[in-house]
Amino acid sequence: MRLIEIYKCLCDETRLRILHLLSHRPLCVCHFQAILRAPQVKISKHLAYLRERGLVHTRREGAWIVYALPANPPPELAENMRCLQDCCREQTVFTADLRRMVKALASCSGPLAECCAPAPKRRGRKTAHA
Repeated sequence: MRLIEIYKCLCDETRLRILHLLSHRPLCVCHFQAILRAPQVKISKHLAYLRERGLVHTRREGAWIVYALPANPPPELAENMRCLQDCCREQTVFTADLRRMVKALASCSGPLAECCAPAPKRRGRKTAHA
């Protein structure tokens, strides 16, 4: 892993927030949506960017994709993640993300993907057209 690729990944607030959350535990896209209060498209774009550069790995749980940091990160990534953790302790955006993560996962007792059940479909009213 090239150091420049790591720093390109770290130069975006959303990607920093994602990496910070993943340093605590694996998460699904739906969790990132709730925690970061961002649309699925934005979250997925940043996760793809990180995955393509080897900063996150994925695994499938049923219909869901769970994102995690690499089990054995290269030394450059591990060192930068330690630095990120030190910097995040005092930043309110990161501490607020952690509080929302705890709340989002409070009802999770089984596999992570079980917390991601799709919302019930809403039945729309049929309208008459002239």
